[in-house]
Amino acid sequence: MPKRQAPPSQSKTQSLDAENSAVEPTLHQQSGPSAQVTQNYGETIPRPHGMDQDLARSSVAMLNQVLADSIMLRDMYKKHHWQVVGLTFNQLHLMYDKHHEAQVELVDALAERIQILGGVSLAMAADVAEETRIPRPPRGREPAAAQLSRLIDAHTLILKESRELAEKAADAGDSGTNDLLVSQVVRCNELQVWFLSEHLVAAMPV
Repeated sequence: MPKRQAPPSQSKTQSLDAENSAVEPTLHQQSGPSAQVTQNYGETIPRPHGMDQDLARSSVAMLNQVLADSIMLRDMYKKHHWQVVGLTFNQLHLMYDKHHEAQVELVDALAERIQILGGVSLAMAADVAEETRIPRPPRGREPAAAQLSRLIDAHTLILKESRELAEKAADAGDSGTNDLLVSQVVRCNELQVWFLSEHLVAAMPV
């Protein structure tokens, strides 16, 4: 008995279904059978950067600490940008936002350096909160003088640790990490902390 063929319309529908399945996105893969962590935090994988693997691992750990503190500082700037109040509102509102933008660039540079060295950069707020050494500010609004003092303390912490880590990187032979910390992190934070501290001089209080 001859095999019965599908109607032309049905064959066309099946063909379209097959074509669509090739371009249809497969969703919810983070919880599916293919979900897995491809590299654990704290691990480094070999990269063609010409550095010893132990040195790369050490630099990644140092950079992640600076990254955690820089992310915290970046977010504090945005918080204070939104919440600042007082006679100097406009000036501080604009300065906080400008400093925030510079910190965004630093955070990106630090994270990319970590990935270049074969590590895994911190990224999520909950992870940053566990690792940062900068005290968490209150949820509520603070006076401008308190905001400035809190930001100054955060900058000072980052500057101290960055200088120390830059020297360690230089002594170990990681010139790229040393250059990033000195030419970008230290110089940017020095400039910003200067602008902040000038708002707290006795001759012109906030």
